[in-house]
Amino acid sequence: MKPLDVLGVRVEMPTNQPIVLLRERDGTRYLPIWVGAAEAAAIAYAQQGVVPPRPLTHDLLKNLLDELGHSLDRVRITSLQDGVFHAVLDIDGGADGGGQSIDSRSSDAIALALRAGVDILTTEDLLEEAGVAMAGEQEEDEVEKFKEFLDHVSPEDFDTGDKPSS
Repeated sequence: MKPLDVLGVRVEMPTNQPIVLLRERDGTRYLPIWVGAAEAAAIAYAQQGVVPPRPLTHDLLKNLLDELGHSLDRVRITSLQDGVFHAVLDIDGGADGGGQSIDSRSSDAIALALRAGVDILTTEDLLEEAGVAMAGEQEEDEVEKFKEFLDHVSPEDFDTGDKPSS
């Protein structure tokens, strides 16, 4: 499995669709994953260390695991099917250590992984299939542009005006 780092969230133009950009930790490939506005905000909150006055959904799930004495060990982005990334939450050892592996949307898995401080992993095959390689100066330029964007973006930038259902 290959570890990935979350570079951040941005809005892809011209569609105004939020995207989370992951980078292969010890490589040059990037994995762009289109996400919903609410999940983009949740990921941005976690990256910026924003603590809401009341737990949001991903905070609630982390708190629930902690209070019940369980641990999220890692998140695995496992496949790309019909343009949709699929992920698995490995809890208490997951598939390898006798615990549970639970199907998840990749955006929810990433938001939860950031809150729990656990690794996000994927396979070499998935990086080959969906990863984007950037090399040399172009890579540095793109990363710098993305970092500059992240310095000026806030979770409110992803607010679509939709009210969450209860």
